[in-house]
Amino acid sequence: LNSGADAVEAQCKRFEVRASEGSKVLFSADEDEIVIGADRLKVTGTEGAVFGHSVETPHIRAEPSQDLKLESPTRSLVMEAPRGVQVNAAAGDLKATCRKELHLQSTEGEIFLNADTIRLGNLPVGSFSSSSSPSSSSPSSSAPRQTIYELCACPNGKLYLSPAGAGSTCQLSSNICLWS
Repeated sequence: LNSGADAVEAQCKRFEVRASEGSKVLFSADEDEIVIGADRLKVTGTEGAVFGHSVETPHIRAEPSQDLKLESPTRSLVMEAPRGVQVNAAAGDLKATCRKELHLQSTEGEIFLNADTIRLGNLPVGSFSSSSSPSSSSPSSSAPRQTIYELCACPNGKLYLSPAGAGSTCQLSSNICLWS
């Protein structure tokens, strides 16, 4: 063990730091692994913790009143578990955003959306003209603003809205499928 003004160096097969009672190992290091045995590991650097390879832990959480952010600034972020991955926001919103495409995929099951309201924003709206619609363009004789729509699907799965009628109007508005 060398202790100097700039560093403390130890050369041994195993290095341990124990709690003041002497029974609990707080830190140990050998050739194969480093173990931190504290009840809580706190990283105080402004850049957080950086891991060169994988991280395996049963629990990750932020400080009280702080957001938790898992980030991979230049690559992808992967969470894997053989029995599933659960993301839960017990007292707030859960938000998933991306720049391009968001894929929800189930290879052997279903995707189940369970909510009082399910909204699909920014869907394209098809249009059709009925032969019985007025030909005049004056505001007094124009048809009332359409407020009820039918949800339609193109053969490739793209969804769009079509103005509701007495029967289905999806076929009459299917020009949206040509541009998808």
